[in-house]
Amino acid sequence: MNPTAAMVRMMRRCGGASDSATVRTYEATHSPAGFEHLRAFAPSDAPPHPRTLAPSHRRRAATVVFIAVAISSRIVAAQTPDIPGVIKAGTEAQVVVKGLRSADDPIWVPDVGLLFTESAANRIVRLTADDKVETFVGDLHGPLGMTLDRQGRLISLQSQKGFAGPRVVWPAGKEATLAEQFEGHAFGRPNGTVSDRKGGVYFSDLPLRPVPPDAMAPALYYVPAGGAPIRVAEDLGRPNGMTLSRDETILYVNDTGGIHSYAFDILPDGRLTNRRVFATYVGRDKTIPANEAPISNADGVVIDDEGRLYALTEAGIEVVSAAGQHLGVIPVWCITRRCQDLTFGGPDKRTLYIAGGGTVLRLPMIARGFGGRAK
Repeated sequence: MNPTAAMVRMMRRCGGASDSATVRTYEATHSPAGFEHLRAFAPSDAPPHPRTLAPSHRRRAATVVFIAVAISSRIVAAQTPDIPGVIKAGTEAQVVVKGLRSADDPIWVPDVGLLFTESAANRIVRLTADDKVETFVGDLHGPLGMTLDRQGRLISLQSQKGFAGPRVVWPAGKEATLAEQFEGHAFGRPNGTVSDRKGGVYFSDLPLRPVPPDAMAPALYYVPAGGAPIRVAEDLGRPNGMTLSRDETILYVNDTGGIHSYAFDILPDGRLTNRRVFATYVGRDKTIPANEAPISNADGVVIDDEGRLYALTEAGIEVVSAAGQHLGVIPVWCITRRCQDLTFGGPDKRTLYIAGGGTVLRLPMIARGFGGRAK
C-alpha cells in the first residue's frame, strides 16, 4: 500500500479525519516546530513509494501520524497565520483533486475554468463545476508551464525530448509551435512561462537529467510575437517559475537551486537588464547537508492585484510584497510531496488553486489575483 494511503487510513480509523485534517497533519509534520524528521520519508522531488521506505520507517511514519491525530488539538505549528490583506488566520486548504499521476501548472482561463497539467499522462486537465476532472487537451508531450496570451491562445511548454518548447495547444485549429530550438540546439526541459501584452512569451529552460553531453545550460528565453527565441538571461542556477509585474516592466524568476527570487528590468525588445535579488526565501530543503549551500526548491509563483508575489517553496506559500518584503508563509502540503505551482482563480480571483504530485488544493483568500492577465 502507498504510505500516504496507509497514513490516511490510520487517521480515519483514529477519528474520521477529513481531507482538510489530513492536509493539516502533513503540514504539521513538515513545519519547523513539527515532526521535521518525517522529511526523510517524503523526498522533495518525488512522491514516496513503498520500496523507498524500510519496514521500520513505514511503521515509524504510521506511528507518528497516529500520535499527531491523537494530539491534534495541540498541533498549532501548521495553522495558517493572519497576513493582513492576504489571508485570515486559520484558513484551511481543501483537497479538490487527488490520486492523479501528477498535477502541476494550474491556470484559470475565463469561460473555461481551472486547467492544470497531468504531465505524466501527457494531458491538460479541466476541473469541472462539480470538481470532477476531464481531459481538456490530450496527446501532448510532457506538458508543464502554461500561459494564456492576449489572443486567448493557451500556450503549453512541452518537455519531452524531440518536442521541447512552447506550443499553442488551444483553441483547436490554432495549434502552433512557437520555438523548438535555439541556435540549432534543442531545448532541455522548459518549465515556467508567462506571456506579455505584446504577444511575446518568456520561459525558463533546464537540462534534462541525467544531463546530455550536448545540453544547453539553464537559461531564460523570450520568443517575440512571430519571431525567433532570444536567450535573455543565464547563470541563474536553476530558473523555474516566473511572473511579470502588473505594468510588465519587471520579470520575476525563482531559482529552484538556490534561495532567491530575482528581478530583471525589461527592455522595449523584451531583453532583460539590471538583474538583482528581489527576495530571499525562508524555505529550506532539509535533505541538503549543513556544509552545502542551502536550497529552497522555489517553484511556481503568481502575483496579486496589489503586486504581492506568492511563491511555493519548501516552507509552503511564501508571500512577498511588491517591494520585496517577506510578509509570511501559508503552510500547504500536497499529500505526497511539496506543492509545485499555484494560480488565482474563481469568478472574482479570490481563490488560490495549488497543485503538486497528483493533488490540487483550493484555498480561499482575502487577496485578489491580478486582473490584467490570466496568470
